[in-house]
Amino acid sequence: MNEPKKRAVQRIRLEPAQQLQLESIQRRHFLRGGLTVGAMAMLSGCNLQDGDQVDKVLWAMSRWNDRVQAWLFSGQKLAPTFSKAQMTTPFPFNAFYGEDDIPEVDLSSYSLAVSGLVRDKAPWTLEGLRKLPQRTDITRLICVEGWSAIGQWGGVPLKTFLEHVGADITAKYVGFKCADRYYSSLDMPTALHPQTLLALDYGEVALPPEYGYPLRIRVPTKLGFKNPKHVVEVFVGNNNPGGYWEDQGYNWFSGI
Repeated sequence: MNEPKKRAVQRIRLEPAQQLQLESIQRRHFLRGGLTVGAMAMLSGCNLQDGDQVDKVLWAMSRWNDRVQAWLFSGQKLAPTFSKAQMTTPFPFNAFYGEDDIPEVDLSSYSLAVSGLVRDKAPWTLEGLRKLPQRTDITRLICVEGWSAIGQWGGVPLKTFLEHVGADITAKYVGFKCADRYYSSLDMPTALHPQTLLALDYGEVALPPEYGYPLRIRVPTKLGFKNPKHVVEVFVGNNNPGGYWEDQGYNWFSGI
């Protein structure tokens, strides 16, 4: 019997204008998925093909959701913690690229840049970060894709770090830049939450590459995409810095 014929996979190369249109459609589809019946009613006379008009309503609803979540957030209510026996093994890798594309960070020359509304903008070495008070929690990371995993994270409470650099804690936002082109940001109350960490360790050892070495942000009160990996800069300001996925339509606050 003949072997079945293999189908050739053809990749379609889109023109820049086509790519922008596709991204706009994908973003609109994601935002529509978060609309309630009441929000749909607010579309009034416009139908779901009205392009920019629909986008404006969807983005307005997303910003409204951000404000409601921020109002409900408690800066002192702790996320649930777990035992070592409940940890997920192995903890899953997740990024906007495959494991073969994990960025290579030179640990010997690594430093964490600090900028924005802070008194001391001197960079921090990993050794310096480890000299600050540390905290360890076993918490659940919940991914917007529908899965969750429990892991043990250790590092410097972000609040402690912000206090050491003299950050203006009346500012609205703390942002993060990463070695892999990723970026994200937090509201200041979440940044000051006791469980929000500059994570240096996973499972009592230094962060491995797949989990964000040498430094990641661990925020158990947020969805997984608000936990950026391979962080190279922390900055404080009053202008919303957005984020890699947030700027494509994901809800910015994304609390859980």
